[in-house]
Amino acid sequence: MNLLKALATVSSMTLLSRILGFVRDTVIARAFGAGMATDAFFVAFKIPNFLRRLFAEGAFSQAFVPIMGEYKNRRGEPELRDLLDSVSGLLALTLFAVTVVGVIAAPWIIYVSAPGFIKDPAKFDLTVDLLRITFPYILFIALTGLAGGILNTFGRFAAPAFTPVLLNLSFIGFTLWLTPYFDPPAKVLAWAVFTGGVLQLAFQAPFLLRINMMPRFRLNFQHEGVRRVLRQMGPALFGVSVAQISLLLNVIFASFLVTGSVSWLYYADRLMEFPAGMLGVALGTILLPSLSKHHANKSPAEYSALLDWGLRVTFLLTVPAAVGLAMLALPLIVTLFMYGAFSTADAHATRLAVMAYSAGLLGLILVKVLAPAFYARQDIRTPVKIAVATLAVTQLMNLLLIGPLAHAGLALATGLGSCLNAAILYSLLHKRAIHLPSPGWGVFLGKLVVAVGLMAAALWFVAGDPQRWIAAPAKIRVLWLTGTVALGAGVYFAALWAMGFRLRDFARRETQ
Repeated sequence: MNLLKALATVSSMTLLSRILGFVRDTVIARAFGAGMATDAFFVAFKIPNFLRRLFAEGAFSQAFVPIMGEYKNRRGEPELRDLLDSVSGLLALTLFAVTVVGVIAAPWIIYVSAPGFIKDPAKFDLTVDLLRITFPYILFIALTGLAGGILNTFGRFAAPAFTPVLLNLSFIGFTLWLTPYFDPPAKVLAWAVFTGGVLQLAFQAPFLLRINMMPRFRLNFQHEGVRRVLRQMGPALFGVSVAQISLLLNVIFASFLVTGSVSWLYYADRLMEFPAGMLGVALGTILLPSLSKHHANKSPAEYSALLDWGLRVTFLLTVPAAVGLAMLALPLIVTLFMYGAFSTADAHATRLAVMAYSAGLLGLILVKVLAPAFYARQDIRTPVKIAVATLAVTQLMNLLLIGPLAHAGLALATGLGSCLNAAILYSLLHKRAIHLPSPGWGVFLGKLVVAVGLMAAALWFVAGDPQRWIAAPAKIRVLWLTGTVALGAGVYFAALWAMGFRLRDFARRETQ
């Protein structure tokens, strides 16, 4: 398996999903703007998203995939299938119970997650109603995450990477054509989430059948593999909870700021998810199964070399993305979101959040590459301890920055906290000789800085006065933005090529 090709596959699917995600947000922004309805929905959607990251992408994946990889590489297919059946039964039962409790306890959840809404009864009641509709999403999407983990372990990366597209299509279709049939109209967004979850789960089934790994849900609490997953899930849940609690605390802080603050942070976060998904999530997805295999096979040299490859690719693609996002924040926002009810004031406020987030983009993506280096070794406690320390520091920065910078201070604190997290993770990997840097890092980084500097100069020259973007017609914005991004990317990669970088230098093959 060519990891660079696998990365390109996952990233291209993620790119499609992110493009449709921007279409989705443009449609939502045009229909609802940034106000009470969107604040209520984004809070209601953030709760099941929080649980999704706990059960699907986060703690469950961290605990389950390395153990599944061990069964796949060291034990036979019957034992692997028994593990999958037993784990899926336990996961489904747990998720059903969580869903029932969440629907019943929706008012109390909103009291805790957005206390600033209490002063506006209409806003609070709407958020509760939307949460009750969106909460079952966790059941569907976590089972989808289980299916994706199985497929990724078998080197089938394309289908799980494509799956998020279906949620975006659900949002777009519901918002464009079904909004008039809902009262209040914001409920259309919640039902789009529910339907998108069903579609994503159904989409995975044929691919599991193709590799003969469709789980048969059984309850076996005494299964050795299940007990190991549960032992790993404890610290994993706590670790992922720390990261997600940080995001929820941002919502709590933002709920006390002026109306629209939650939405401005949401739209800024959507822009940051573009590179975070294409690079961070994609790299973490393809690295974890291969790292787990090298750990199971006791190959520390291969383990270090694979991690080194991941780090180089991260720097190569993330640094220009961070600089580009900061420089093109307003052009991106006005081109993607400034339609209908989304105002110029909303665009400027969102721009501040994007620029603040971009300062921590490298750290955010490095965490997604470095943390799997611990998970693959079935060491979840170390990243958890680091996450706890990072959470404390991030909240201190929130308190210090929210006064002078308002919502942008929350974004900046999040980014700086990610950088601190990544720095501590890497220092421990290096100290424990898990990662031994390959030769040439100094020259690599020097050339990278030169290429990024040339790209930044080109972007500054072509983008011009940000206010001109606001006055430009929509079609001109799209053409201008497309040309500017293409020019910046062209200058960057041309500079790298001139300094000796070649695509084959980053190719790496792994056996499944």
